[in-house]
Amino acid sequence: MSTNRERAHRQSARATVLRAIATRERRSHLSAPRVPTVGIDIGGTKVMAGVVDADGTILERVRTETPHKSKSPKVVEDTIAELVLDLSDRHDVHAVGIGAAGWVDADRSRVLFAPHLAWRNEPLRDALAARLVVPIMVDNDANTAAWGEWRFGAGRGADHLVMITLGTGIGGGILEAGRVKRGSFGVAGEFGHMQVVPGGHRCPCGNRGCWEQYSSGNALVREARELAAADSPVAHHILARVGGQIGDITGPLITQLARDGDAMCVELLEDIGRWLGVGIANLAAALDPARFVIGGGVSEADDLLIGPAREAFRRHLTGRGYRPEAQIVRARLGADAGMVGAADLARLVARRFRRANRRRAERAHRSGFELRLAPRGRAARSS
Repeated sequence: MSTNRERAHRQSARATVLRAIATRERRSHLSAPRVPTVGIDIGGTKVMAGVVDADGTILERVRTETPHKSKSPKVVEDTIAELVLDLSDRHDVHAVGIGAAGWVDADRSRVLFAPHLAWRNEPLRDALAARLVVPIMVDNDANTAAWGEWRFGAGRGADHLVMITLGTGIGGGILEAGRVKRGSFGVAGEFGHMQVVPGGHRCPCGNRGCWEQYSSGNALVREARELAAADSPVAHHILARVGGQIGDITGPLITQLARDGDAMCVELLEDIGRWLGVGIANLAAALDPARFVIGGGVSEADDLLIGPAREAFRRHLTGRGYRPEAQIVRARLGADAGMVGAADLARLVARRFRRANRRRAERAHRSGFELRLAPRGRAARSS
């Protein structure tokens, strides 16, 4: 019985702490110090870091490739530390926010699982805090992107929005009343792994038929390469562009050819867009947001992707014709959303860091003042 009471007490205490964190987060953009912070966006292919001011302006950015997922977590930590130290040489950095492509626990300290990196229950925040002299904030990269768009981009003015990031896979973030909704265990918003086709394409997460296998950068490239490998007549143009090297077919190339009017590439983006619209309709039924913000590298296709998504959304929306429809808009911050959002969320810990430093400075000042008085006191007594 006592064990049950102790467990209930721990759960209640943890819930209280998480509520306090959420309350501070809602107010952080109003009361956080206007100091430069570093935002880091870790994706499947790149690590991007930038110094961001309180208005969301990027003062400087640096970028490197993501270490291969077979490498140890320390290699990724080394990469992050090197980028932060490089930027700190030229800027007065007060905190670091990290948006990681993976599941981050509710305390925002550990990366529980990252499909494209070797992180498994990795204590990323503490590992980096031991190496850097500034406080660290860790969150899921789609959460940081959602925050960035809500603060400075296409989500401004929306009380309830859902961010969908289309890149290597699909990420997602939910923001309501100025608060990122992370769920009980911190892993809410993993929309890309909703099953939409039972027994469908195998996903790196271990399941089959996940949404991101039909509407993502990987899905787009896979379909184009399969057509090219089959020597389909519709793929001859793209094959000519890559000199017959199927492995050189990339998402940006497909998007560019679609803009130039290549019929196959236009059709592939329409297919990706239709699957996107189907998933958004499902999310609208579950979450009912006012606005969907579409970001990530694939969103660069703009209306070639988002136009078909809007049509499919209207066609599949539950109660269509009898309910208000959410807006579907493209992210304004582009590939910078996760980095800018991570830097802005880091201002909350920057505030606590500044207060701690101020208290230490005040204690040091008082100690020094007392030391300066001591000799005079002894001299007065001796006289």
